[in-house]
Amino acid sequence: MISMLPTQVWPDDLAARYRAAGYWRNETFGAWLHERAVTHPDRLAVVGGAQRWTYATLDQRASSLAAGFLQAGLVRGDRVLIHLPNIPDFIAVVMGLFRAGLIPVYALPAHRITEIEHFARGSDARAYIAADHHAGFDYRALATELRQRCPTIQRVWVHGDAGPFSSLETLAATDGSAVPPNISQGSDVAFLQISGGSTGLSKLIPRTHDDYIYSLRESARICGLGPDTVFLGALPIAHNFPMSSPGFLGTLYAGGRVVLSLAPDPESAFALIEREHVTVTSLVPPLLLQWLDLAADTAYDLHSLRTIQVGGAKLSAEIARRVRPMLGATLQQVFGMAEGLVNYTRLDDPEDTIIHTQGRPISPDDEILILDDDGQAVTPGQAGHLLTRGPYTIRAYHNNPSANARSFTADGYYRTGDVVRMTPDGYLEVQGRAGDHINRAGEKISAEEIEDYLLSHPQVFDAAVVSIPDEYLGERSCAFIIPKGARPRTIELKTWIRGRGIADFKIPDQIVFVDQFATTAALKLSRKALRAELRTRLLDQGADQTPPSSLPQ
Repeated sequence: MISMLPTQVWPDDLAARYRAAGYWRNETFGAWLHERAVTHPDRLAVVGGAQRWTYATLDQRASSLAAGFLQAGLVRGDRVLIHLPNIPDFIAVVMGLFRAGLIPVYALPAHRITEIEHFARGSDARAYIAADHHAGFDYRALATELRQRCPTIQRVWVHGDAGPFSSLETLAATDGSAVPPNISQGSDVAFLQISGGSTGLSKLIPRTHDDYIYSLRESARICGLGPDTVFLGALPIAHNFPMSSPGFLGTLYAGGRVVLSLAPDPESAFALIEREHVTVTSLVPPLLLQWLDLAADTAYDLHSLRTIQVGGAKLSAEIARRVRPMLGATLQQVFGMAEGLVNYTRLDDPEDTIIHTQGRPISPDDEILILDDDGQAVTPGQAGHLLTRGPYTIRAYHNNPSANARSFTADGYYRTGDVVRMTPDGYLEVQGRAGDHINRAGEKISAEEIEDYLLSHPQVFDAAVVSIPDEYLGERSCAFIIPKGARPRTIELKTWIRGRGIADFKIPDQIVFVDQFATTAALKLSRKALRAELRTRLLDQGADQTPPSSLPQ
């Protein structure tokens, strides 16, 4: 019996408008992959490890898996948790589920039992698909614990050594010739994505075939993807950014080739770029920093790279301007969210726009509001809270009334939690997350702004600014610094920032040097982890609560 079948519904007038505009075409994932396989069966589709699959091979494997899932007792609308690394079978499994009318629920490789149990319970998943092991972790032990905690999980399939569970490879040997390529409608929910951010357990995001295919189709057009595109999936491809912006799905839709890397480090990625002549990839800022750091001394040939997309968090202008001279590729800034709205700088934009903005929306029907703390529209050019609705932005989370009440307005706008300003030509400049703004004695400080100043210092490799509780100020600021080479003195860094000509209250109250930053499963900077680490240190060492001398006048 299916409980709480995921749905996503737009008002009738908006749905009619989106169909009339050609955004929603009743395309489905199972159908368009089959169409590509018929059109160019022998073209390479997916490369991972020793596997090199053509479109015909991928299509056949998806059909076999679809038949296997249905023969195992799953029925249309059942949810299936996917917990696989960047391997070709990730794509085959997902496409097989689509073809069978089943609903994938994506998890990232770094997720563990707490997150997986949360996703399983929240989605009422009936099955779990995982690798045997990856990056030193045995997912079969997690599967055993998951079965004990979540009785709704009736089937477990494992890629590799299945141990006590069923083998995914055996399932893939099923005869799939009788499975039709399309049993879904465009308005059906295709999958449940997980919400981004670095705090709390993720919410489940229902995305329909109509809305998601429009997003990746238009993304592929904007980003210039075509049959000659070779996309490197270096980030975990279960994450929304490398999945559809335009990601591996946009690449396959455009008839290109997807190359998968099990690790995102520059050594692994650079070898694949040289071997496969990769043309485009997507990175988050901390990973881009690693690539830039190695690029100057690498022996690998990176000349095939045309575009490096950066998203997931705001990219500092200081780092952005280094991309073209050091990696020889065009930087494309990407700002979006798994809930919908995606913005791109265009490939032919002026360099200043590419460096200093995070792009403009995909669609003419992306509606944007920028509001102040009281919910009123800001003066043009001023920063405020970003709200949005449109043909590929969801109207509600799955089975989460409290989150829906917080996150959506009565007329369907999604409160993104981002603070942005809009330029006169419609580009967005991200100021940070609302929670990343430090309220120091009533003065608002953008963590992103201070990080940009710090990153311009020659002895700073990376920086993250966080707020910490303060008895006198309410909050004070702390900058975590990963030094580059010799560690600079704290007074030197403060003098450097002060020399940028900014207000004294923006100078970090405290500076802590670290070797690395904690990251989320999606490789984003985890400010929650940084705050927790700092609070622990303060408690262990005894917090200095002397009233600061730089109280606002």
